[in-house]
Amino acid sequence: MAEYAHPEVLVENEWLAAHLKDPKVRVAEVDYDPAANYELGHLPGAVLFDWRKDINDPLARDILSSEAAQALLRRAGVDDDTTLVLYGDFNNWFAAFAFWVFTYYGAKHVRLLNGGRKKWIAEDRPLTKDAVHATAGKFTAHAGDAKLRAYLDDVRAGLPAVKGGKLNLVDVRGPKEFSGEITAPPEYPTEHAQRGGHIPGAKNIPWAQAVKDDGTFKTREELDALYGGKGVTGATPVITYCRIGERSSHTWFVLKYLLGYPDVKNYDGSWTEWGNLVRTPIEKP
Repeated sequence: MAEYAHPEVLVENEWLAAHLKDPKVRVAEVDYDPAANYELGHLPGAVLFDWRKDINDPLARDILSSEAAQALLRRAGVDDDTTLVLYGDFNNWFAAFAFWVFTYYGAKHVRLLNGGRKKWIAEDRPLTKDAVHATAGKFTAHAGDAKLRAYLDDVRAGLPAVKGGKLNLVDVRGPKEFSGEITAPPEYPTEHAQRGGHIPGAKNIPWAQAVKDDGTFKTREELDALYGGKGVTGATPVITYCRIGERSSHTWFVLKYLLGYPDVKNYDGSWTEWGNLVRTPIEKP
């Protein structure tokens, strides 16, 4: 069985359980709704990153700034050489988004807990409600890495390349969102766009097809077949998108780190931006 391209970015429950008290390892739970998750019980020593409040800018429709990312990670006790293990609910949707953001700002030792919160609980591993008080770290954030992020203008300018087979757009939403039958997933019925459909030329490969029932990632062979079967390979640049960029960051992680594609960007503006703009082209059956 072939190994992932970068297996070091994933940690298993056994490894983390043995390193929970390691001073060079920090653990963070990334939640969309902390009251329904973190506050009911979290991994021992895990700090909370609230996806809405901590990972996004409080005013602009944007991720948090480099300065805010630095302050957040220092507050969590992260140094430049700290191994930061992220996990969360929804099979690591939001943890993958945080992974993308912190990597974008130069963090070199970020990891995902394979299976996230779901698998940890399924294995009856310990949880706690104890507050976590981390000693301030010294992490230094850098300017955003343009190779990891796509903006509206990048996608718009890339449409001819998509049509010509020189760029792959991967829409990771569910089939009903892709077709335009619905404009938001059932979990978030009020967070929709004005129009349904997808970006012209995009290929629909729902993010959840990359994980097993227990929330862990499928094998290298299974992932190669999933994406390669749709013509998405490392030979062509890839831009992933969803509704607000969190599910697409999960697929970005799979393509860049598990399959090793050299040129993968996440379009975090995604459908809430594209589907709300005047005269932006869409496709729908």
